[in-house]
Amino acid sequence: MNTPAQTTIEYTAALGRKLEGHDLPRYIAVEGPIGVGKTTLANRLAETFRYPVLLEPAADNPFLDRFYRGGRKNALPTQLYFLLNRARQVSELGVDDLLGPTVVADFLMEKDDLFARATLDENEYSLYRQIHENLAIQPATPDLVIYLQAPVNVLLQRIRQRGISYEREIDSDYLELLNSAYTEFFHFYNAAPLLVINATEIDFAHNNAHFEALLDQVLAMDGLRQYFNPNPTLL
Repeated sequence: MNTPAQTTIEYTAALGRKLEGHDLPRYIAVEGPIGVGKTTLANRLAETFRYPVLLEPAADNPFLDRFYRGGRKNALPTQLYFLLNRARQVSELGVDDLLGPTVVADFLMEKDDLFARATLDENEYSLYRQIHENLAIQPATPDLVIYLQAPVNVLLQRIRQRGISYEREIDSDYLELLNSAYTEFFHFYNAAPLLVINATEIDFAHNNAHFEALLDQVLAMDGLRQYFNPNPTLL
């Protein structure tokens, strides 16, 4: 009888064989609001594709807890920390590589401005833009962007379930603001192929059928924009 570890290895190998013969995206970015599951999905995709994974440094941001507790007055240092760290991360992706980087990331560099617009006042945003422009960031363009969507009540439930201390003060108003900002951003996004997924009732962490259905959508991606609205009862 196989051990759980052996079963996991065999399952991962089977998924790897599923990728054979496909023209795979080399750089995949997973995006979406807090609590939607982007880091979980990024890790599973990286494991399946055998790519390195690039995660945004939320847990390392010393200002984030103060922002969630104190609101807008702590927004600027929080945002600048993210900006500088994300800029460093994307600069290490090897944009001079002829084929581009091979990686799965749980963020787009463009999302930094999305959060800045949502949380900074006019003067703070002006300062933020000056710093952003002086950094002269030139991020590589992903081969595929996966945008995960879910309503605020689902996001709040998932945030509470994972029990991260610095997220305890996140409220529904802030999540509603982020959801609206993401919806507007991706409505106009056309820099890379985009797969929009309704993640309300799917569990990429624990349900292999859900993950495989998503993987099928990735492999069948054709064109600049597609939508995946899975029915979990049929998976």
